[in-house]
Amino acid sequence: MSSNATKLPAHPYYPIDVEIVGYLANEWDTLTLVSMFAAGCAAIFSVTYLVVMKVRPQVSTSDLWTIMWFVLCGCIHLFLEGYYAYNFRRMGSMQDLFGQLWKEYSLSDSRYQTQNAFVLCMETITAICWGPLSFIVASMITTNHSLRYPLQAVVSLGQLYGDVLYYATSMFDHYILDLSYSRPEASYFWGYFVFMNAFWIVIPSILLYNSVTASGRAFAALEKVEKTLMANGVAKKTL
Repeated sequence: MSSNATKLPAHPYYPIDVEIVGYLANEWDTLTLVSMFAAGCAAIFSVTYLVVMKVRPQVSTSDLWTIMWFVLCGCIHLFLEGYYAYNFRRMGSMQDLFGQLWKEYSLSDSRYQTQNAFVLCMETITAICWGPLSFIVASMITTNHSLRYPLQAVVSLGQLYGDVLYYATSMFDHYILDLSYSRPEASYFWGYFVFMNAFWIVIPSILLYNSVTASGRAFAALEKVEKTLMANGVAKKTL
């Protein structure tokens, strides 16, 4: 028994034999961490709502929700995911709020604790590109800027592409290499890994569709105006 005990991992992550450098157990429990994350999201939504209502009181409901989505994305991408990209070498030992949130989430994907190349590159690009651009899109929607839809499409496509690759690389390792990065409990795989990340599949897909259709309508309207002007010009020359 003593021999087997020495072989037990000093952490809760899967695969059970994965090495987590400098691992320290979280000081806060799951309920506390999830509650703090939810409270942070609620605060972001509240502040965003107040600012938008002051700048553009007549904003539509759909635009308001889209603005709040992009502000939330900007905060998560730039600060939370940027935190990971900056501290990726020592995530196992981080004991501040963001560090413990990442260690909690890593129960569904231990790649965040093992300096995984794909996760690091994906999160770094997300933090550097989609974080600031999400704030820019939110401001453009608030001010009804003409470039809102093109930039919204760029950010949404980037989010969608990154999330698809995130799922795909994990599933490849699971089914082809027989490597599972999630603990077996359903709450971790279905709750954290599937449900939490599905937002960046569903919502960007909807926003990308809206952007493409809005751009299509704009080009169609422009083409109609140009044809009308040309027809009027020809008619004047004939007269």
